[in-house]
Amino acid sequence: MTILAAATGSHVFWVTSRAAGLVALILASASVGVGVSMGGRMIRGRGPDLKVIHEALSIATLAAVALHALALLGDAYFHPTIADLTIPFASGYREPYMALGIIAGWCLFAFGLSFYARKQIGIARWKVIHRFTALAWMLGVIHTLGEGSDAGRIWFLAIIAVVVAPTLVLVLARVARRRPRRNRAAGAVAGRTALS
Repeated sequence: MTILAAATGSHVFWVTSRAAGLVALILASASVGVGVSMGGRMIRGRGPDLKVIHEALSIATLAAVALHALALLGDAYFHPTIADLTIPFASGYREPYMALGIIAGWCLFAFGLSFYARKQIGIARWKVIHRFTALAWMLGVIHTLGEGSDAGRIWFLAIIAVVVAPTLVLVLARVARRRPRRNRAAGAVAGRTALS
């Protein structure tokens, strides 16, 4: 630990926040990917219990997001207030990317924890709310690319591409699969209306 402190110097909080942010993005990407695969019935047959994996990834994501923000409170260079880290556009630091990260974080907490209140919300309503998790994830990706300290570096962009691309493909495939069903349903309703 002494070696780590010596190597990072006064930047230990900044380095911790950066690492936690990257881990949060990796975990969120995996969680959204698993969730989309489950919800779109892309994965069939026997295998691991994807609900348990999805829930574990979601909780780990929330812990990493919390550490990402909380570690910054100790940073001597940035020296943010709690309001700077919790209220969009309060800090003025690298806006709008900071605000997008804050919004993404709050949305991930709200949509992720809504799972535990789905009976009170109603399953159908909860499913609609939970779909917005993919949008919160995308805001997190934009935050990472716009504000991340390493955003312009090739190694960082490669990591982001490897982590984000598969999940993005799954999300787009899910959206594409839903559209034809809606169009068929609308066509069937129009056909019945025309016949009557």
